[in-house]
Amino acid sequence: MQNDPPYNYQLSGRYFAQIADGMEELGTRELDALGGKDVKPGYRGLFFTAEASGLYRVNYCARTITRVLAPLVSFDCHSTKYLYKTAYALDWPALFSLEHTFAVSANVSNSQVRHSQYAALCLKDAIVDKFRDRLGARPNVERLTPDVHLNLNLARNHAVISLDTSGGSLHRRGYRQTALGAPMQETLAAAVIALSAWDGERPLYDPLCGSGTLLCEALMRYCRIPAGYLRERFGFEFLPDYDAELWQRVRREADGLMRALPEGLIRGSDQAPTAIAAARTNCRALPYGEHIRFRQSRFQDLGDIHDSTIVCNPPYGRRMGKDEDLTLLMKELGDFLKNHATGSSAYVYFGNRELMKSIGLRTAWKKPLRNGPLDGRLARFDLF
Repeated sequence: MQNDPPYNYQLSGRYFAQIADGMEELGTRELDALGGKDVKPGYRGLFFTAEASGLYRVNYCARTITRVLAPLVSFDCHSTKYLYKTAYALDWPALFSLEHTFAVSANVSNSQVRHSQYAALCLKDAIVDKFRDRLGARPNVERLTPDVHLNLNLARNHAVISLDTSGGSLHRRGYRQTALGAPMQETLAAAVIALSAWDGERPLYDPLCGSGTLLCEALMRYCRIPAGYLRERFGFEFLPDYDAELWQRVRREADGLMRALPEGLIRGSDQAPTAIAAARTNCRALPYGEHIRFRQSRFQDLGDIHDSTIVCNPPYGRRMGKDEDLTLLMKELGDFLKNHATGSSAYVYFGNRELMKSIGLRTAWKKPLRNGPLDGRLARFDLF
């Protein structure tokens, strides 16, 4: 059903892609490659313009972007009373039905309305009241897995109400069927693989593979598997101008670019049998994942890994072990790379950047990358 008057995104073709700090350059490249235009930085994200096909493609294929918001309405807002009044005026039953669940998130800064949870509650009340007054019943709120995700951003007394066209965070790829403690976020793993510039010309190895997130992202990158390949639905399906035929065409075109993984090109190891089992299960949830090779071993016992791209996310934080144990582990990892990985480049993510001092190797470069609340660093080591 088409709304009247049109929503903001329909007038401007402009969207907002949320992305973690440190990934903005990668996100800009992805948006450019997937049909986004006029990409501009914003607070914790990137503004871009796209046609419907580009919006669908970004949601389906982007590896570093967390979610894409389509602005419905924007307005000056100095009180929750006016927020409720403006939100109530929108034709919510034209976007979704009583059978659909929904959730509201809010971000508030430097405004008369100071509490994000109360602002979200006001928007939620306006939506359910609109349904009740129009249809005599209201849809249910579902906080964890709603059908419809709505976002309110209120900054400097200016409000933007958006529909989340991703339908939840895009980092949830769907392949993580088994997880261990402190897993690496998928978008961060994708950023590590992208920053390594690995293109399959030489083998890739993860000697501390854990549940296999880096291996899965390397597999998806090489095989050109869309990041959203396993997702069952997207939020853009609730947009009033959603074109199901166009979406299926975009999906077929992206899937048609996939290619097989050569045997043994991607390999991983871990000393824990539970880690190997989890990594194997997660990788095999993806096409060609059965071609990834695993070995249960301490990295200290692996032997030589020459002329390869090495990626890893060593354990960090007190919950993963004592500080002195982690310091020793980093020293042993540095010794292993120096003595057994000549001709290789290693990309090591330090969730605790203080541990970088213990590895005993000179960095070629280091880049800040966030893993949720952790302000970590990705370091490159060239091993001559």
